[in-house]
Order: sequence, then structure tokens, then C-alpha cells
Amino acid sequence: MSMMIALKRIPSSVGNQKTWTWSSWVKRSTLGGSQRDIAAAALSNNYLRIAGFTSGDNLEVNIEKVTIKTTDNINLLGWFHNKNLKSYKTIVYFHGNAGTLENRIHKLNHFKDMNVNFLIIAWRGFSGNKGKPTEEGLYTDGISAINWLKKKGLKEEDIIIYGESLGTGIATQIAQNKNFAGLILETPFTSMIEAAKNFYPYIPVGLILKDKYENNEKIKNINIPVLVMHGEVDQIVPFWMGKKIFNLASEPKYSYFTKYDDHMMEYDDKLVLALKSFVDSLN
Repeated sequence: MSMMIALKRIPSSVGNQKTWTWSSWVKRSTLGGSQRDIAAAALSNNYLRIAGFTSGDNLEVNIEKVTIKTTDNINLLGWFHNKNLKSYKTIVYFHGNAGTLENRIHKLNHFKDMNVNFLIIAWRGFSGNKGKPTEEGLYTDGISAINWLKKKGLKEEDIIIYGESLGTGIATQIAQNKNFAGLILETPFTSMIEAAKNFYPYIPVGLILKDKYENNEKIKNINIPVLVMHGEVDQIVPFWMGKKIFNLASEPKYSYFTKYDDHMMEYDDKLVLALKSFVDSLN
């Protein structure tokens, strides 16, 4: 498969900080399930498990299965990879609105070649965890994961927050006005209301939706390095949303934008290079 990649610098108006934009042509991936089902799930405040979302990958990185107790006494399943907590940053991975931890193995396997530790958690109501996923509930889950790491001696500046799709809503909430090492947003949406309007423009979704996840407002309160990753043919979260989040973000900010990636971005060599470069810049 032929592939082309270009790295462009967008001049910054703030000091000598730089913004880099990655553009590439990659194989288009597909996502099981219907985009309208996802919109309908948002409208009814249900959190969707997409049928057929499976993983045949074998985990190639050593992990410890851990239990993280939330402040409202729900036990969350987590996978923890401790490469060297004292020497490297630790990624806290907040996954999207489908599947299980096993469905992220193909991503986690790439972390083994990076100078990074990681903790990935399954949300309440996912992967056998008790509880019902709600906006406030998932915020509690995310904060509980951060606190779990702090109990191991980590400070905010030792932690990189990674949000994927729905997980970007929790990532931006937690990163506001904090001193984390960095923030990674993969296929971020502007708000749940705008995402639902994209499918149902004639329905008053603002009056129906309970969960808002207003990334477009919260990104303005984040003053740490940000990497935004998105594909132009995303049929679930339109590319313009990721671009808007990038434009609203403070510097230093970086983007990895691809021409043909759908919502489930392909973790190819180009994406991994962009991710590794960002992580290395924070260590």
C-alpha cells in the first residue's frame, strides 16, 4: 500500500512555540455498527456496546490487572504497565464508547516501544464493571484513575491524559486548569449536542440530552501541550469537530490529521511516529 506523509509547521503568534500539522494518506478503516445507532444512543442517554467489536490481537506488553475503587465505591478493571515510573511519563488511557480493554490491545502493543508507562481503565458498566455510565459517573471514574496513580507517588506533571472518542470528554474535563504533562485527543467531538445534531438536525437535541460533554468549552481552560488526532472521513465524529478543537486549543499544540482514516484510526507507522514524538517531547 502506497503512503505519503507531510509535516507542516503553522507559524505561531505566541513567542517561538510551534504548531505542527501532520497530513497523510492511509488505508481507510471501517467501524462495525451504525452511525445512526450511536446518535440514537446519545439521544437516549444510553452507552453503546457495538456488536462484533472484537480483537484478535495478543498483548505484547507486560501488564498488571488492577482494581480501582471509585469515590462512590465502584470497582473498575484496569491494566497497568510499569516500565519505570521514576524515569518516564505515564499515560492514562480513557477509551471510547464501545468495546472492552481487549479491543485496545493493538494500540497498547505500540506503547512497548515508547518510553512510557500506561494505565487503561474500563468505565463503569463496561467490561463487567458494575454501575451505569453517565457523564458525572465517568468523570468520577477518570478522577479515580488519576488518584490511583497519585497514590503511587506520581504528580500531575508525570501524567499524560489520553482520550479516545467519548474518552476525550472525560480527558478535557480532568485536564482543565491542571498541570498534567500533556493531553492526547483521538477523534474528539466538540460537544455531545453538536454530535447528535449532526445526525438529527431537526430534533431539539439540546433539550433531550442529559450528557453534554462540552469539549469545545473545556479545551479553552487547558494550558498544557495538546496533540489532536483525527481522520477526514470519520463518519461518527465529523472531522471539522476535531479541527475545531485543535483551533481552540492553546499552544503548544500539535495535530495528526489523515486523509482517509475513519473513526477508528489506523495505528500505522505514521500515527505511532507522531504519538511517540509527542510523548518524547514531554519526557
